Amino acid sequence: MENNIVLTGFMGSGKSTVGKAIADRLGLEFYDLDLYIEQSQNIKISEIFKNFGEEHFRNLETLAVAELSGKGGVVISCGGGTVLRKENVKMLKANGKIFYLEVDAETVIKRLGNDSSRPLLQKENKCEEITRLLNIRKPIYEVASDYKIDAACDIKNIVDKIIELSF
Repeated sequence: MENNIVLTGFMGSGKSTVGKAIADRLGLEFYDLDLYIEQSQNIKISEIFKNFGEEHFRNLETLAVAELSGKGGVVISCGGGTVLRKENVKMLKANGKIFYLEVDAETVIKRLGNDSSRPLLQKENKCEEITRLLNIRKPIYEVASDYKIDAACDIKNIVDKIIELSF
């Protein structure tokens, strides 16, 4: 396999979990974009947001997309906002298929629970913020992706479907 499998979707949609499972099943390298940025910059994403702002993080993210999208036959789990930049989508599509793991706000709220590590959810009312961001991003995910996958399903079914569509 030469093309990459790229996973996008909102935080809590299961991109990392599904990505690892696909990579394990197919014997491919797996890259979590946020973790890749943290390791290359030697700083946590939350600290990048706090100390340098979202725009700086998005610039680092675009550099990481350029590096990883050039590889062949890897699985890439994007951050929830990666596809907000058209240049990122263009680079990811040049050597891969983008799968949008779709979830609704209730699923995200249930999965993230009291996760306080998410920089964009440092708001008084997390439920409202999740709903607001999801409403803004959903159409962007849909346009950026090659395939939309219901991520509320069983992980095995999600992995099977993505593998089937990748070949």
